[in-house]
Amino acid sequence: MTGHKQPYYITTPIYYVNDKPHIGHAYTTLACDVLARFKRLDGFDVMFLTGTDEHGQKVDASAAAKGIDPQLFTDQVSQNFRDLAVHMNYSNDDFIRTTEERHKNACQALWKTLVEKGEIYLGSYDGWYSVRDEAFYGEKELIEKDGQKLAPTGAPVEWVSEPSYFFKLSEWGDRLLKFYDDNPDFIAPQSRRNEVLSFVKGGMHDLSVSRTSFKWGVPVPGNEDHVMYVWVDALTNYLTAVGYPDVDPDKLAKYWPADLHMVGKDIARFHAVYWPALLMAAGIAPPKRVFAHGWWTNEGQKISKSTGNVIDPYDLTAKYGLDQTRYFLLREVPFGNDGDFSHRSMVNRMNSELANDLGNMCQRVLSMIHKNCNAMMPNPGAFIDADQVILSKAYGMLDVVRPLFDTQAFNKGIEAIWELVGDANRYVDEMAPWGLKKTDPARMETVLYVLAEVIRHVGIMVQPLMPQSAAKILDQLVLPENQRGFEHLGPDHTLTAGTEIPKPEGVFPRYVETEDDGEKA
Repeated sequence: MTGHKQPYYITTPIYYVNDKPHIGHAYTTLACDVLARFKRLDGFDVMFLTGTDEHGQKVDASAAAKGIDPQLFTDQVSQNFRDLAVHMNYSNDDFIRTTEERHKNACQALWKTLVEKGEIYLGSYDGWYSVRDEAFYGEKELIEKDGQKLAPTGAPVEWVSEPSYFFKLSEWGDRLLKFYDDNPDFIAPQSRRNEVLSFVKGGMHDLSVSRTSFKWGVPVPGNEDHVMYVWVDALTNYLTAVGYPDVDPDKLAKYWPADLHMVGKDIARFHAVYWPALLMAAGIAPPKRVFAHGWWTNEGQKISKSTGNVIDPYDLTAKYGLDQTRYFLLREVPFGNDGDFSHRSMVNRMNSELANDLGNMCQRVLSMIHKNCNAMMPNPGAFIDADQVILSKAYGMLDVVRPLFDTQAFNKGIEAIWELVGDANRYVDEMAPWGLKKTDPARMETVLYVLAEVIRHVGIMVQPLMPQSAAKILDQLVLPENQRGFEHLGPDHTLTAGTEIPKPEGVFPRYVETEDDGEKA
């Protein structure tokens, strides 16, 4: 069957290696990981890519500041991002580095195609450039502060005057607007789409796509004095990893165009304007969707190295737990909006939603089964209306969550699953199975069976978000590994009565405040 699975290709941006990973990197990759895991459980043939962006003037400068060769510098820093992926339990299928030979070949192949199609010409660039943003800015985009010109991002700019190749971006405005029109879901959320449309409607200039003032980049084919503009190089990674141009034609045909590029809102323009224009100019289909998410603040404050409030993902997982951190980051804010990280919100969600709502329900129900049903899955018996209502909600959960995850509304999907958890907790209280033990033991078994079925569904559904915790829940139901995919949801694959279950153990411990927390809270 595997050959007939529908392919799904999802990418993170490739992370710039002039720094160590922070919460922003962890967040983007987490969203991709959750979606990739969801799609695999839903029967898709998933390709999930992340990696590092290792060329450009900024990297060159960072390496020089450390007094080491840029390649050695990027080897060290790229490894930090690989380590983070392992630590956060990401399930990426490939990790690409732009210093790899396969990538250099792909960039040069794309360049040659653009030259052949008459889309690139040699000229000279005179204008403003920000090394920090690795971006060119027009005079009217700049802001003045203390008599100094700055990029709209607040980054310093310098006047650059050098020979440069240009991509004929100015000729792609109308074609891009038609493409956005024909593909209304191409850019999300809506606020980002509006920004991109207004940028393109404002008129576009040809894009400088090479530099001569430094050497750390992919050489321009046929003119080694030039290296490719770092964004042309970086964006091409999405093609490199699926075998472009001819390394693996079958893989390329299967996975391209990418289903989803997940990016931060600061790089939406590169992905939603330059990238589709470059691809269409080369005769390659653009990706199907670009989703640009928001930024995190820390306890209400903008995160910056200068204020020293950068959030380290390793600190979060050490303090709160890995799955708890994964849960919080996607539950706390509507994906696409900016979000604030606060210790108080984190502890509230951990203790109320994970420990109380889900953890406590699993513990109560499985303990009652263990104690009152000879440690065996009970007999379902005949269902009454209340049983049918909650079971049908559990059986229909995938149909509710799937369209939400498909539009990256992760928090709404998680909310829907937690509504079911809330219903199950109310159902336990209403049915009071502890009282039925004496008055109607057969009914008690039915109630506990219904609850075990709800737990099975919740356990399967939260696997993408909290893989380790979900596995513990499903292990306690003694659900075989091969029955944990979404195709096993619903009434055709119910739990088998008489299956022996182990003594349950808590999955989500409560977070207990320490004196250290008191100072911060």
